[in-house]
Amino acid sequence: MFSFNKANVKPVAQDKIAGEYKRRQLGVLLATSFSYIGYYIIRLVFTTEQVNIMNNYGFDIGQIGLILSTFGVGYGIAKLFMGALADKSNARWFLAGGLYLSAFFNLLIGFTSNFYLILVLMLFIAVTQSMGAPACQRQISMWFSKKNRGTAYSIWSSAHNAGAFFCVLSIELATVLFSGSLVMVFVTASVISAVLATLMLLINTDKPESVGLPDIGTYSGYVEVDIKGEKTNQATTDMSVFQILVKSILLNKVVWLVTLTSMSFYIIRYGVMSWIPSYLPTKGFSVSWAKWLVGIFEISAVPGVIALGMLSDFLNGRRALICLIAAIGTLASLTVYFTTSNHVALIIALFAMGTMIYAPITLVGLMINEAVPNYAVGLSAGFMGFFQYIFGETIATAVIGGLVRSYGWSMASNVIYFAAAVAIALLVALLFEEKKIRAMEASVNN
Repeated sequence: MFSFNKANVKPVAQDKIAGEYKRRQLGVLLATSFSYIGYYIIRLVFTTEQVNIMNNYGFDIGQIGLILSTFGVGYGIAKLFMGALADKSNARWFLAGGLYLSAFFNLLIGFTSNFYLILVLMLFIAVTQSMGAPACQRQISMWFSKKNRGTAYSIWSSAHNAGAFFCVLSIELATVLFSGSLVMVFVTASVISAVLATLMLLINTDKPESVGLPDIGTYSGYVEVDIKGEKTNQATTDMSVFQILVKSILLNKVVWLVTLTSMSFYIIRYGVMSWIPSYLPTKGFSVSWAKWLVGIFEISAVPGVIALGMLSDFLNGRRALICLIAAIGTLASLTVYFTTSNHVALIIALFAMGTMIYAPITLVGLMINEAVPNYAVGLSAGFMGFFQYIFGETIATAVIGGLVRSYGWSMASNVIYFAAAVAIALLVALLFEEKKIRAMEASVNN
C-alpha cells in the first residue's frame, strides 16, 4: 500500500549531497508541518463547534463527550495499525492519502444531524487521521539526526497547535461568508485541508535512499543507540511486524515509561482543551470568546514548544529534564485555571499551559522515536498513540464529560491534577534512563 518507491535510484554525486540533503530536508519539514495543520483543521472542527452543534441538533454534553471519545477510541486503535503500516509504506503518499480521506469524511458530517451517523463518520475520520502522525514522525527520524532533531520535531509538532488556530479561523471565515451556516463550516475546513494535501504532496520526499541520498546516520556521522546499546539508524528490516512489536516495543522499558508519561499528558491536554468552550462560560466568558480561546490556547504554544525543542538539542538531547520542568509548570498553571474566576488570570494560565503541556507532549513523542530503530518509528508512534487516545483522551472526554454532568467541574479537575502528578513521577524515572543512553552514545561517537 502506498509503496511508490523508485527502483534502482541513481546515487547523488558526492559533491552535491550536502546541497540536495538540505533542500530535501526543508521540503520534508514544510510538507509534514503544513500537512499536519490540515489534519488538525479537520480534527478540531467538531470540538470547536460543540456548543453550536448542541444548540442546532439538540445534543447534550454527554452525547458530545461520547462522540469525542468515539474519535479517541477509534484513533487510538487505528494508530497502532497505521503506525505499523507507515513503516512499510511510502510516507509521502501515506501522509497525503490520510488527509484526503479525512477531508472527505468531515465533508459528510456537515450534511447530517443524525447522532448515530455522526458517530460512524467520526470513527472513519479517526482511522484516516491516524495515518498522519506516524508518517510525519517516520520522516523526521529519517531526515534529521539526533543533534538537531529536537528543533525539527518541535517545529513539526507545533503545526498541530497552528492547525487548531487555523481551524478556528476557517470556522470564522465560513461563518462570515455563509451567514453562519453550520454545513459550510465543515465544507470550508475540508476544502482547505484538501488543498494543503495537494500542495504538500508536491514538495515532500519519502526517505533519503529513495532519491539517491545516504541515510541520515551515514550523512551526519552520528551513531544513535537504544537502551540496549544497539544502533538505531536502520530504516528497513526483514522482521515481521509482530517481531518488531515484541523486540523493539514491548520489551523496551523506555518505550513503556515514555508511553505512560504521554498518556498522562493527554489526559491533561484534552481535559483542558476539549472543554474550554463549555468550562469558561461557567467563569463568565461568552461562548464566542471561549471558542477563540481554544485557538489561543493552541497557538500560544508554538514559540515555546519550538524554543524548548531547540533547548533540548543545545543540552545534548536532555529531553526528559525539560519535560519534567514543564510538568511542574503545568501543575502550577492548572491550579490557577481551576481555582480562580479572574479573567486575566485564566487567560494567562491558558497561555502558560499552551507551552507547558505541549512541549512535553512534543518531546516525549520524539523520545519514543529515539528509543527504537528507524524501522520501528511508525509502530512506536502507533503504540504510544493507542494509550494516548484509548485511555488518555477517553478519560478526558467521556469520563470527564460524565463527571461534570453528575458532580461538576471540581471532580474533573481532580482527575487532571492526578494525571499531572503521575507524569512528574514517570519523568523522574526517565531522567535516569536518558542518562544511560546518552552515556552509551558518547562512548560510541568519541
